[in-house]
Amino acid sequence: MNIKHNIITLPTFITFAAAFILFTLSCNDSKKTKSITKEAPITISAPNFDPDSAFYFVKAQTDFGPRVPNTEAHRRCAQFLQNKLEEYCDKVIVQPFITHTFDGTKINGKNIIGSFFPEKQKRILLAAHWDSRHVADNDPDPANRDKPIDGANDGASGVGVLLEIARQLKEKNPEVGVDIIFFDAEDWGPPHGQNEDGDWWCLGAQHWARNPHVANYKAHFGILLDMVGAPNAKFLQEGLSRRYASQIVSKVWTKAYQLGYKDYFLNFAGNPITDDHLYVNKIAKIPMINIIHQDHTTRTGFVPTWHTLQDNIANIDKTTLYVVGTTVLAVIYDEQ
Repeated sequence: MNIKHNIITLPTFITFAAAFILFTLSCNDSKKTKSITKEAPITISAPNFDPDSAFYFVKAQTDFGPRVPNTEAHRRCAQFLQNKLEEYCDKVIVQPFITHTFDGTKINGKNIIGSFFPEKQKRILLAAHWDSRHVADNDPDPANRDKPIDGANDGASGVGVLLEIARQLKEKNPEVGVDIIFFDAEDWGPPHGQNEDGDWWCLGAQHWARNPHVANYKAHFGILLDMVGAPNAKFLQEGLSRRYASQIVSKVWTKAYQLGYKDYFLNFAGNPITDDHLYVNKIAKIPMINIIHQDHTTRTGFVPTWHTLQDNIANIDKTTLYVVGTTVLAVIYDEQ
């Protein structure tokens, strides 16, 4: 993700000021789940999302080390993810592909796909990228900028939430079919300001969108999770999500508000971000939104740990994982 590559101007000053006022800078122990007050309690049929389990899945990925394509850590993590999906899902497909990055590096990628009720026509697509960035190009220490990152938040957090969702889907069947895709080769794009005219990000999503795992694959809608593990995360309504899938944005944010999570899911427009959902929308023609943490108080528009060596397990918060996972589960089990 380059400025995860922000592609148009920042929101108006008024929106910025409102978002800044709502943003809290309190630090909490990442190993504990904070209590959450639900202002408008509702009864949902979804199973309970376990934040300890989701945190375990995030840590299991980072324990392999940086999941950079063509490395042993990448190969070992791919097998772990495949094994977990085979444990929970009705069907698993591994989609290998070969591609080239902006700097000419040939990489061997793998999209890993798990399906529940593959025979059902009405489907929901859930996705996250599982690779991590090959360089810490935003690290404050220049000596670190050529080193790969753990990508605990930028990659592993979304995968961890989806693995816990998969575990829960196995325990209690939803009414609709669900497909979970772990996209590869998302994060080997150029440094910000370089080669921005090319489609150098989200290479696995581009491959899948042109070559879906099932011929003529369609989904009712999709949800992408990216950077969903930082303490006190703020999820603005990402710009491309509002452009391509505004009804799904409304559906998810309404559910989050009903659950009492308005301090996480803010009713403000965010920047458009070049991310996996862009190609799912443009090429596969599936309306997909991106739940992604944006921070307009920083130079990059993302959390300070973004593309640094500090994007590690110490900066993952169980409460944020819980809020996102509970919201997505509630959306799934609302579908008939």
